[in-house]
Amino acid sequence: MNSGTSNRRTFLTTGAGIAIGTLAAPAIVKAQSGLNWRLVTSWPRNSPGPGWTAQRLADKITRMSGGELTITLHAAGEMVPPLEVFDAVGLGTAEMAHTASLFWSGKAPAAALFTAGPFGLTAVEHHAWIYHGGGQALWDRLYEPYGLKPLMAGNTGMQMGGWFKKEIKNLTDLAGLKQRIPGLGGAILEKLGGTPVTLPPGDIFAALQSGLVDGAEFLGPWSDSAFGFHKVAPYYYWPGYHEPNGTGECLVNAERFAALPENLQEIVATACAAENSISLAESEWHNAQALKSLVGDRGVTLRAWPEDVLVAARKSAGEVLDDLAGTDALSGEIVASFRAARDQAVSWGRVGYESFYKARGAA
Repeated sequence: MNSGTSNRRTFLTTGAGIAIGTLAAPAIVKAQSGLNWRLVTSWPRNSPGPGWTAQRLADKITRMSGGELTITLHAAGEMVPPLEVFDAVGLGTAEMAHTASLFWSGKAPAAALFTAGPFGLTAVEHHAWIYHGGGQALWDRLYEPYGLKPLMAGNTGMQMGGWFKKEIKNLTDLAGLKQRIPGLGGAILEKLGGTPVTLPPGDIFAALQSGLVDGAEFLGPWSDSAFGFHKVAPYYYWPGYHEPNGTGECLVNAERFAALPENLQEIVATACAAENSISLAESEWHNAQALKSLVGDRGVTLRAWPEDVLVAARKSAGEVLDDLAGTDALSGEIVASFRAARDQAVSWGRVGYESFYKARGAA
């Protein structure tokens, strides 16, 4: 049995998703004079996808630093509630967090774009924007007032549209529908007549089961199936137009990060960057397998979004970005930069990837 299978079973057998065990890691010799930092997360411990990423990140930094900087992970609810990690790190209650920026729209409206933007950038395109298109500098400016240094730290790739108890046949079926969907996707749903609900990942299954929500989106087939959403909502929709990318966010207390020696700062940044590659590949591999199992073995009904829903959502996405750009000057800069990156990506993607996908499909 490989370690991935073992840890997935550990997560699943806990029911609510809070497992006691941690991901397997080699023994680490800690330097006697080393720093000890706490990493809080928004994810249940060992949850396939971001939960694994957070644990690997903690283990990598500890190993790479030779114990000079030891990171101890505290999963969702173990130290602070899952949607309070932003404040916990800013205030210094914890030194680091692994989470997603879309949870902080109420504090910094443009934060959601650093997870994903509706009808926007794929994972690789998003990386290009952050690393080479000025996205990181804007992200730093956005979080500076909160005492935080943000870094990309993992990616769950293309998202799905969500799980629903009833089939959605046209746009009118969204009227009054309650869906767990945070960030800009929630703003689009509201414009389409639905009611967005923000819940931490560990609360989604219970909300679907109890009827608190009629539908929910989280990530892709791999992580979604581990949470068991298919057991209470059999209709699974694609594509995830609201999040065509799933960037994980590492938050570091800015003052404590600046106080680190340069080599430890580099180790933190390098470990985060490594997870962008590792977790994206991991999700791509497991999503393909999980989708086949969900449809073939577990009776899930896979549905494409009706065309009128996509048309209306695309129009509403433009309005949502316009609204966001008008919030304040920095939000306007972020939206403009995001749109410029998207336009560049579309131009190259049409020549490169779209044409290849069509050719490959015809082979």
